[in-house]
Amino acid sequence: MVKNTCEKFFISQPEMDHKMSKKLQVARIAEQTGLSLSTVSRVLAGKANTSEKARRRVRECAKALGVLEDMAAGRLLLNSLVVFAPRRAFDERSDIFYYRVIQSINKALEPHEVRLRYCALEENDADANLFLARMNDPQTEAALLLGIDDPHIHDLACDVGKPCVLINCRDRKMRLPAVAPDHRAIGENAARYLFEMGHREVMNVLCLRRYTMELRLAGIRDAWEAQNLAFDEKRHLLTAPDFSARGSEALVTRFLEETPAALLPGALLVGGDFMAAGAVKALQNAGLRVPQEMSVMSIDAFNLAAIEDVPLTAVHVPRDALGEEAVFMLQQRLIRPQAAVGTLLLNGTLDVRESVRRVRPGRGSASVQRDGLYD
Repeated sequence: MVKNTCEKFFISQPEMDHKMSKKLQVARIAEQTGLSLSTVSRVLAGKANTSEKARRRVRECAKALGVLEDMAAGRLLLNSLVVFAPRRAFDERSDIFYYRVIQSINKALEPHEVRLRYCALEENDADANLFLARMNDPQTEAALLLGIDDPHIHDLACDVGKPCVLINCRDRKMRLPAVAPDHRAIGENAARYLFEMGHREVMNVLCLRRYTMELRLAGIRDAWEAQNLAFDEKRHLLTAPDFSARGSEALVTRFLEETPAALLPGALLVGGDFMAAGAVKALQNAGLRVPQEMSVMSIDAFNLAAIEDVPLTAVHVPRDALGEEAVFMLQQRLIRPQAAVGTLLLNGTLDVRESVRRVRPGRGSASVQRDGLYD
C-alpha cells in the first residue's frame, strides 16, 4: 500500500523542471500583459471563458517569448470552428467518405473546448453571402473547408483573414493551406501492384466527376508508362456515372456483353468499394469467378471489407486521418500565421487480401492462397 502511494506522488526531476518552466512562462506573460495568472493559464489551455482581447494579447506575448513553439500539439487556441462542406457530406448514406472525415474532425476536437458548427455549401457556385455571414460571425474564429472547389469562396476566405484550412480541395492561387490524400500516388500504387502481380491487361473503372479522380487516373497512367505500356482509354478505361454499385454493375455488365471472351482483361481496378461491389456482381452474373477468372482491386476498402465473401484487396485512402491532420494544421496556423503555406499530401495504404490473384507467365492460373507474403 505504501509502495503504491509513493509511486502515485513521485515526480521525476524532468517533470518537475517542466512544471516549473511552465509556471515561469505563465508568470512572464502575465507580467508583460498585465493580466492575471489565471487568465493567462486559461488562454494557453484553450479555455472558452476568456475575452478575445485577452486571448490576442496573450498569444502575441507568448509568440514573442517563443512559448507557442512548444504548444503545437497542445490545446487549440480557439473556441469556435465552422466546417463548410457539400450537403451530402452530412448524410452517411449520401457520401460516406466525407461523412467519415467530419467524424474524424469531431474526434480530433474531443480533447478541446471547441464549439463545432456546420454549414452546407455547394462544391461549385456556392452561396457566397451565406459563407460570408458565417465567416463574419464574431463567434467564428476559424474554418475548415471540406471538398469546396469554388475559387470565389477561396478568395473570400483569404479576404476575411481568419485561419482557414482546406480538406481534399485546393486553392489554385496557393494562398490557403490544405491537407488531402495524394490521389496521384494512390492511383499509381494501385496500378503498380496489379502489374507486380503479373497482370498486363487491366480495365480501370473510375468515376471522374472531380479533379481528384483525374489525379488518380494520371497516377494510373504513370504506372502504365513505367511498364513501357501505352494507356488507351478505349481499351483501359470505363467511366462510371457515379460511385454507386448499381451504376458500376450496369457499366461492367455492358462491357462484358460487348467484349469477346478472348479480349477480356485479367483484372479490374475500381475507384471505390461500392463500385467494386457492383463490378463483382456483374462478373458473377456473367459466370466469372473472382479472383480465379478475373481479379478485382479497389481504391478505398474502408466500407466493404469483403464482397460476396471475397476479401477485397485495395489501396486505402487516408480518410480518417484527414480531419485530425487538418485540425493540427489549423493549430499551426494559429501559432505561426505568417509561416509558409502548403499542401500536406497523405499516402494511401496497400491492403493485400484475396480478390487479386498472381499471374505467372507461361504457367496456368495460380490457386488462391489464404496465407501469403503480406498476411
